[in-house]
Amino acid sequence: MAQRRFRASVSDGKNVLNFRRHSPVDRGAAALELVHQAADAFREMEQHARQTEARAQSLCNSAIEKVRSAEARAEAAECAHQTLMIDAEDKLRHASRALEEARSRLEARENQLTAMEFRAQAAEAEARETKRALALVEEAIRRRLLCTSPKADTGLTAVA
Repeated sequence: MAQRRFRASVSDGKNVLNFRRHSPVDRGAAALELVHQAADAFREMEQHARQTEARAQSLCNSAIEKVRSAEARAEAAECAHQTLMIDAEDKLRHASRALEEARSRLEARENQLTAMEFRAQAAEAEARETKRALALVEEAIRRRLLCTSPKADTGLTAVA
């Protein structure tokens, strides 16, 4: 088979290869050109990889910072929640004690009121008994001192 000397080149930005015959000197230059193109392609790929890695690293750092910030906010919220719960429990405990004290004072007042009512009833009963005794003493005084007969008493009582 006959050796053909073609040079493959990529035309500007188009994925089209151009095959032409070249001399042996052109072959070395073409090979060197291909090496340069390959090196340029590798440099571009490395640069693209570095840029992609830098963007990925930046995204990771940003995500880590956001997670740390969220964790700090969650911890602060938990701390605030605990503080609120402790305050609420303290207030509830104080309110419960105050309620018990109020109930105790109310019960003592009710007991005092009941005792006063009993004393008032006893005083009323004593007053009634004293009034009845006084009426008996008054009648006895009228009968014995003012008149001797019960018939005369009826007339004096009407005058009095």
